Amino acid sequence: MALVYVLVAIAAGAFLPLQAGVNTRLAHFVGGPIRASLISFIVGALLLAVIVAIAYRGSGQRAADAPWWAWVGGALGTVYVTAAIVVAPRMGVGPFFGVLVAAQLVATVVIDKFGWLGYAEREITPLRALGVAMLVGGALLVRLA
Repeated sequence: MALVYVLVAIAAGAFLPLQAGVNTRLAHFVGGPIRASLISFIVGALLLAVIVAIAYRGSGQRAADAPWWAWVGGALGTVYVTAAIVVAPRMGVGPFFGVLVAAQLVATVVIDKFGWLGYAEREITPLRALGVAMLVGGALLVRLA
């Protein structure tokens, strides 16, 4: 089962630059990045609505029971999608995603350290810190090259 998770993570990671490129092209046809972001989210929401309708019929879980901060995921996604449309073409897709992945790793290490959002606490070991530093360094090299 762990292999399936790794494969899904690889696919999701590979889809991010594809999504940025697709949405950037869409922005040319719809009059800008904000409109392209909106269309991207509408299409995604429609697909998810179909999946939820099929997969979660009769689910007794209540969205109203979620904490307030659990509702901001869509807003965070909007920042990502719009930044990818606006910044990636100007910075270059490689440097943009290098910086993006480095920032993700820094954020995840901090989230793990403090156990935020319900994650288990994990210490920042010297090897983890070295891995973060190497990825940040790699992102800088890709950006500066």
